[in-house]
Amino acid sequence: MKTQSLERMESNVRTYSRSFPVVFTKAQNARLTDENGREYIDFLAGAGTLNYGHNNPHLKQAMIDYLSSDGIVHGLDMWTAAKREYLETLEELIFKPRGLDYKVHLPGPTGTNAVEAAIRLARVAKGRHNIVTFTNGFHGVTMGALATTGNRKFREATGGIPTQGASFLPYDGYMGEHADTLDYFEKLLGDQSGGLDIPAGVIVETVQGEGGINVAGLDWLKRLESICREHDILLIVDDIQAGCGRTGKFFSFEHAGIKPDIVTNSKSLSGFGLPFAHVLIRPELDMWKPGQYNGTFRGFNLAMVTATAALKKYWANDTFERDVQRKARIVEERFQKLAALLTENGMPATERGRGLMRGIDVVSGDIADKITSEAFANGLIIETSGQGGEVVKCLCPLTISDEDLLEALDILEAAVNTVING
Repeated sequence: MKTQSLERMESNVRTYSRSFPVVFTKAQNARLTDENGREYIDFLAGAGTLNYGHNNPHLKQAMIDYLSSDGIVHGLDMWTAAKREYLETLEELIFKPRGLDYKVHLPGPTGTNAVEAAIRLARVAKGRHNIVTFTNGFHGVTMGALATTGNRKFREATGGIPTQGASFLPYDGYMGEHADTLDYFEKLLGDQSGGLDIPAGVIVETVQGEGGINVAGLDWLKRLESICREHDILLIVDDIQAGCGRTGKFFSFEHAGIKPDIVTNSKSLSGFGLPFAHVLIRPELDMWKPGQYNGTFRGFNLAMVTATAALKKYWANDTFERDVQRKARIVEERFQKLAALLTENGMPATERGRGLMRGIDVVSGDIADKITSEAFANGLIIETSGQGGEVVKCLCPLTISDEDLLEALDILEAAVNTVING
């Protein structure tokens, strides 16, 4: 494969091409093809951006039809027919069945844009500066979002400029399975000498993706919501990676039966891999002045077209949701067996996750890299996450066929056995 020009011209900041050093040319659903014609099953799916698979035919046709009709692609935040249809579909198929009432803020097209807008709005709404965030959280790498992101690798890339405006607290399970970390949060809020500035908002992932597939318990999330309500703090759920069906429901917080004040979505929101983000806001919190938070690429119409098609195709009833949950049980069972196999052979491992957002914590980033490298050599693209890259992480398309899913799991099992046998 010809990679010389890519290696010569692309910045050192690149990551995925180092783990998967081939040139890809096409993709369909859960399979990628390189320029030599070799196929790979994709357990990465654009880091959770392609929940409906590569080149989903239903979404692709909607995009082609829209482009063929000379539909508006870029229109700043002007009203368009595409925007109207998206918002109406979102309200009818997502908000109303779940008893939700949100205004929709369209910031820039990325997840970090949505987080920046969410935390800034919380500060405007409450007149306080502090945002509480959690250990191992990842919310983006622009300066405001980075202040709420835990990993030093990202925080150290500021050139020495300190991140400000956030306080870190322990996530559920951080202090061990028997400790309720919210006891600490509640004690700080009631202690005038505790050193915690009363926050404007709390930002949380119900499942921490980049942090290592750490799962917040449902009771923990309910208690977090209750604490926020009691102390007049806004609850912000970052549903950028865990949303759009990844955990088995459209919003990951649905499992806990909570209703956040603010929600951020991106990644699979467009459904097709097109950049698109929105911030969902309780109506009374919509305190923006016109133009106070803007961006050239807010409200990308082409992404709204594919997003609308995705909602109509997959979320008009609960069939898709139930199928995701069925596949999740398959992955959970196989991952548990692999974790047990590793543990029996002197490599302690545990399985965790929710829905099709699952991982195997093998404790060592070295071991995880060996497993994913061996898997890639045999046709499976799968990444690692966690503070030391110690978690082998499944983010396969939700639309993956059973055949591809089982083949991928067989490849992963073979990779684990190879690593065990040295």
